[in-house]
Amino acid sequence: MAEESGARHDPLAALRQPQFLLFSFARLFSGMATMLLAAALAWQVYAISGSAWQLAMIGVVGFIPSLGFSLVAGAVADRYDRRKLAIIAQGTQLAAAAGLAGVTLAGTDNLAIIYALFFAWSLAAAFDWPARSALLPLLVSRETFANAIVVSGTIQQLSFVSGPPLAGVLIAVSGVGLAYSALVALMAAAVLLMATLKPRPDEAPKRSVSFAGVMEGVRFVWRRQPVLGSMTLDMFAVIFGGATILLPIYAKEILDVGAVGYGLLLGAIDGGALVMSVILVMRPQVQRTGRTLLFAVLGFGLATMVFGASRWFPLSLLACIGIGFSDQISVVMRQTTIQLATPDALRGRVTSVNMLFIGASNRLGTVESGVVAAATNATFAVISGGAASLAVLGIVAAKMPELRNYRLTRADRSDDAEQSIEIAEQEEVASAAGG
Repeated sequence: MAEESGARHDPLAALRQPQFLLFSFARLFSGMATMLLAAALAWQVYAISGSAWQLAMIGVVGFIPSLGFSLVAGAVADRYDRRKLAIIAQGTQLAAAAGLAGVTLAGTDNLAIIYALFFAWSLAAAFDWPARSALLPLLVSRETFANAIVVSGTIQQLSFVSGPPLAGVLIAVSGVGLAYSALVALMAAAVLLMATLKPRPDEAPKRSVSFAGVMEGVRFVWRRQPVLGSMTLDMFAVIFGGATILLPIYAKEILDVGAVGYGLLLGAIDGGALVMSVILVMRPQVQRTGRTLLFAVLGFGLATMVFGASRWFPLSLLACIGIGFSDQISVVMRQTTIQLATPDALRGRVTSVNMLFIGASNRLGTVESGVVAAATNATFAVISGGAASLAVLGIVAAKMPELRNYRLTRADRSDDAEQSIEIAEQEEVASAAGG
């Protein structure tokens, strides 16, 4: 659907602002580091253990910090300086990366040490993401905020498509230790760039870090069904359909393509997402985000099933591209709805709820895929996961008509979102007084 106004669409409006440009490079480097770590860690753990159960443990270790600290991290991001918080969090990730590189290069790596360092990385990430997301509106003009959301997603996908192939090449050339050394360099660059940012003063009211403050973000999400519905659909689709953690098994044992092929499979997913990101940036804002999200999940489930059944590497690559295509549409539809509907004062907390859903989907998806593959085999795990994603899609589409029919309007702006919170709080007070 075309834009609401007749103004000419400028796909690079946000990038013309220097602070957002610096932020984008920082996000590029940190995103590359995240994906490089994911690829190298899965390869290293499987090389040490040869066990799908241990691949599932990566998801468990990564999800515990997200489950325990995400909501608190959002409240912290809404209370304190978001730039400083992001710097501290990414500095902690840099230290964890240095530890992984050190123990691997020294030949003293074992699963306990690797999991401990990955836990530290994941704990820092729980604080980094809400701080960086809440920082975004302070770096761009209000008029270009919606464009900045889509462009930022494209930058993220550029980093995601670069990280896995880089990991595959570095592992093939000189082992996991070299990949972790590159991880250290990327995180150092991200921290330095974040330190140079000069965001506008945050004029949003500050709330203390408390249970009541945390619950404000939860209530906001709960009372806006399109926001809750999009988070829920994405979470369960990825839990069942997320087969990325099984790619080492496919690369080594099913497709027989080795470390380079492993990197290409990972890169194909994010390459598809990158292409779709560019398409979404170049075209006017999609208005019927609910319906578009449902179709995206349909494509995601079907492409996952094709990949699971494929024994021909080119077809597997095409299926991975299709997964990336679909997943990126889902991400943009969800993020646009959440960001445009959230007031600045709640942005960190709402982002933390979203990250809790994302963390649950990614980590529990890792666990689900690893456990099912260990109990049966990798092929059954991937195909059944894709089918389960389609089942979830059918249930959500039937049970959440507001999501199915949702479209962006002028009401989806921060001022209106703020008003909706005040109304919700007044309703709660009235309900408590009456009951």
